[in-house]
Amino acid sequence: MLPRIGKIDGSTFDRIIYPRLGKPDRAVLIGPRHGVDAAVIELPGGGVMVTAEDPTFGMPVLMPHFGWAIVHICASDVAVLGVKPRYLSICLMLPPESEESVLEGIWKQVHEECEKLEISIVGGHTGVYPGIAYPLNGGCSVFGFGRREQLTPACNARVGDRLIMTKGPAIQAAGMLALQAEKALKLKLGGEIVEKAKKLFFEMTVVKDALIAAPSAHAMHDTTEGGLLNGVYEMAAASGTGVALFENRIITPPEVSSVCEYFKIDPLISIGEGTLLISAAPEKTAQLLSDLGGEGIRAWEIGEITDGEKIFFRKDGSREQLKPVTVDPFWGAYFSALEE
Repeated sequence: MLPRIGKIDGSTFDRIIYPRLGKPDRAVLIGPRHGVDAAVIELPGGGVMVTAEDPTFGMPVLMPHFGWAIVHICASDVAVLGVKPRYLSICLMLPPESEESVLEGIWKQVHEECEKLEISIVGGHTGVYPGIAYPLNGGCSVFGFGRREQLTPACNARVGDRLIMTKGPAIQAAGMLALQAEKALKLKLGGEIVEKAKKLFFEMTVVKDALIAAPSAHAMHDTTEGGLLNGVYEMAAASGTGVALFENRIITPPEVSSVCEYFKIDPLISIGEGTLLISAAPEKTAQLLSDLGGEGIRAWEIGEITDGEKIFFRKDGSREQLKPVTVDPFWGAYFSALEE
């Protein structure tokens, strides 16, 4: 059975998608697989092209910043492979009766964010179609070019590497819920902490994080659906390794904790676009943390890549097997806030 909303699960991917990938091509170095954010295609002369695609649907809370979200969410998937995003193509669909000002507002943001990230818009499709309630990014493709040796896919974590997390868990969940349920949250939590949570929306990007970390990283992965725990599991599974993850090292910003507690969702398994996981050699960890901190990006060492099992060590000392997160609690919380 398909999920009610969100990405299909791993078993469905394995049964339906993975066995049917068209014509095999030796130039495809990294194709569709669990836990890997983008594809890599080998080019003549030793170069590589990195490409990723993502949809973005126009939830009401997204609409004032829809163009910003499209660019950063899609560009992040290329950046996590250690390559600077360079080109963008987008399919933007609008519902009937949309005003021209809506298109203009979205497109202005797409243009401005691409300018900031030095990305050229090279094509796409824009039109008005029935059957959708809000503007929809039907698919944004981002391309970057580099050398094979600079790649940092999630499948490249190595035994002995230290695991680093930027920003904290559930950045996206807390930011979007704070915007959607601002009035109710302010009554319960107060204005100051809700304003901090709202600002997390603009941390839903790992482009800067990834490009800073790339020279020191073996592997990188951003935590989307299923949150931090799912992201750690995906990185270890993709790399064929184990992992030791320590709950007492995971720093959750107070505004994230407060919003998640209000909605009774676990921040460790809630959608976390904007949180970057980095696997790096022990001797590079201190400098990497310093480099990130020097650019205003909070980061912490939270675990280690091992040759054993995938273990989550809880604060009370108990051990749990890390498993894929099948249901992200963010969606239920978001739609309950939307109904209110």
